[in-house]
Amino acid sequence: MITKRIIPCLDVRDGRVVKGTNFQGLQDVASPVELGKFYSENGADELVFYDITASAEGRKLFTDILTQVASTIFIPLTVGGGIYTLEDFDRVLKCGADKVSVNSGAIRNPELVTAAARRYGDQCVVLSVDAKRVDGHFRVFAKGGREDTGMDLLSWVKRCVDSGAGEVVLNSIDTDGVKRGFDLEMLEAVCDLVDVPVIASGGAGCEEDFVTLFQRLPKVDAGLAASIFHFGQVQIPHLKRRLQEENILVRL
Repeated sequence: MITKRIIPCLDVRDGRVVKGTNFQGLQDVASPVELGKFYSENGADELVFYDITASAEGRKLFTDILTQVASTIFIPLTVGGGIYTLEDFDRVLKCGADKVSVNSGAIRNPELVTAAARRYGDQCVVLSVDAKRVDGHFRVFAKGGREDTGMDLLSWVKRCVDSGAGEVVLNSIDTDGVKRGFDLEMLEAVCDLVDVPVIASGGAGCEEDFVTLFQRLPKVDAGLAASIFHFGQVQIPHLKRRLQEENILVRL
């Protein structure tokens, strides 16, 4: 049985960690350097760093802050935001990232996934997808959830995994920040489609949401969350002990 991962997410804007609801109403939280160090020392299995406005603003990711974060943590680091070329992959990896997350960049140029997987290996390429229900269908959104691409979620995920994406982070816009649980329906549809690790993102509000996630969808490899960790509503060491009590394998 594969160990389930607990992953905090740093949504970074202008060098600060922020958090909102349904991708709206962003509020300042903390320094990404201080928060990353805290999570590294307090049981997180990995850390995700998203420069959430890089794509929408058409600029490159903030590498100075990223380098500081990478130098202070001792867990795997996945980085995304403004990744459009192999040079962007190279720049972020040289800053200390272990994996690179692509979203809008892959939508703009699907061949980027193929090229990056060939150069850096499938394990380095993470497909991040922001999805939302539109007329009863799962639809892919771009630019931080601001733009409806019109693309079907399942077709898009399958295409990218077949092209070399070694992991999928599924962000449900419908449940993001609402704290009523992960989007199990959407996650199940993706898990049934691909054989690579799938990370659940969007909706966690309490420890029980993680228990439900892993019990209902054993194919899900990890649970990702932001505000409940940032504001101390859920403590990762306590969450892991709770999961262990439910016979869900985690790293303590």
